[in-house]
Amino acid sequence: SVKGGRFAEHIFPASIYGLVLSDVLSSRLDMIASGPTVADMSTVAEALETVRKYSLGLTEKQKALLTRETPKCITNSVHRVSGSVSCLCEAARLAAEELGYEAYVMTDSMDTEARSAGELIGSIAAKLAKERKNPLVLIFGGETVVRLRGNGLGGRNQELALSAAKYIKGLSNVAVFSIGSDGTDGPTDAAGGYADGETCRIISNPEEYLDNNDSYNALLLSDGLIFTGATGTNVNDFAAIVIK
Repeated sequence: SVKGGRFAEHIFPASIYGLVLSDVLSSRLDMIASGPTVADMSTVAEALETVRKYSLGLTEKQKALLTRETPKCITNSVHRVSGSVSCLCEAARLAAEELGYEAYVMTDSMDTEARSAGELIGSIAAKLAKERKNPLVLIFGGETVVRLRGNGLGGRNQELALSAAKYIKGLSNVAVFSIGSDGTDGPTDAAGGYADGETCRIISNPEEYLDNNDSYNALLLSDGLIFTGATGTNVNDFAAIVIK
């Protein structure tokens, strides 16, 4: 009744000023909280095609609801994005600079498998750690996904950190960490994970843990779990390379 622009439609001609906290990469307004106050870019035809593609079993009431098109033109609302992963990355950059680091935001739209992201970030960290003379922080924002292969315990940020660990093994001047901005990561009590040059000295078989999606128990061995508790907000995830 309210998603997809219908809230704005219901209260027209009253005006809406929307303060939007974005948990969506690129902060597309029609995707955040299903866009109750903005025009909906999706269509009934697309929804029905998804039902057909995946052979979804719907009730008659559900089918009827899917035939109601959403508003495509909303004129009574304006919006301001008050928080997002872009804001998070910029705040992190400023904080790092205050601590004396040269800092750069590399991306605020990381959107791939956690294991692959960790391998890339780890390889970058290893190269720069061997070449860099001054303190440096590289910042990555976005939200990765985990491809489930095993039955272990973990989350996307923990898997990213563990995946990066093997690339920086033995290096004394570099660390990689990744956290969920809401303070949770997967079905665990951790917000994310941390790895440095000692991590894979302690965890001798990180690939086995990764294959079983068991990054939580692996990082538990190396004291590499990050706990923040619930933060009361959610603007995707944040990862960083820190070089002394």
